[in-house]
Amino acid sequence: MQSQHLLRHGRTHTGEKPYNCKDCGKWFSQLEHLRRHNRIHTGEKPFKCMYCGKCFTQTSHLSLHRTTHTGHRPFKCNNCNKSFSRAVDLRQHERMHTGEKPYKCSHCDKSFTRKGGLREHNKLHTGVKPFKCEHCDRCFTRKGELRKHTKVHTGEKSFKCRHCDKSFSRARGLREHNRLHTCTGEKPFKCKHCDSCFNRKGELHEHNEIVHPL
Repeated sequence: MQSQHLLRHGRTHTGEKPYNCKDCGKWFSQLEHLRRHNRIHTGEKPFKCMYCGKCFTQTSHLSLHRTTHTGHRPFKCNNCNKSFSRAVDLRQHERMHTGEKPYKCSHCDKSFTRKGGLREHNKLHTGVKPFKCEHCDRCFTRKGELRKHTKVHTGEKSFKCRHCDKSFSRARGLREHNRLHTCTGEKPFKCKHCDSCFNRKGELHEHNEIVHPL
């Protein structure tokens, strides 16, 4: 057993990644990491919350969720009033105060406060898109992008206007709509040929076609 631990530890130095995901081609240094990753593709969520029944792909996600029920946050920031359920979350938060960005991209000059931020960024370089839409063939680098896209199929419109009964599937659509209400008076789209300004990009485009045709 000890030799197995030593072998796994050695891979942190050698960079060896012998375990390959058959769905997206990603490689891992440990078999457990591959099994955990595979749940992204299979949708398996074996860890269930005893309070509400919600399920998770990882025990760490379940532990973090459980604090929403217990309220236990023993790790407190010395710079502000925030507290956290895990020490790692506190360390990541403290970088907001220090400006430290220890996770550096090997492909460009960007750096990040969190390892997850670097991991997401690296997908832009590798082209890996592990999040596939179940309704069409589109794939995405981030789960949040997939959630936004899925609303195209489901028709969900969770962004509701406070001034009328309209609702939108994306925050950007609501922002553009809000400019139509006189309470904002915002006209951010300015014509580069004259002093005219417009609420929406589409109005600017229509203005340019009529008044300033090429």
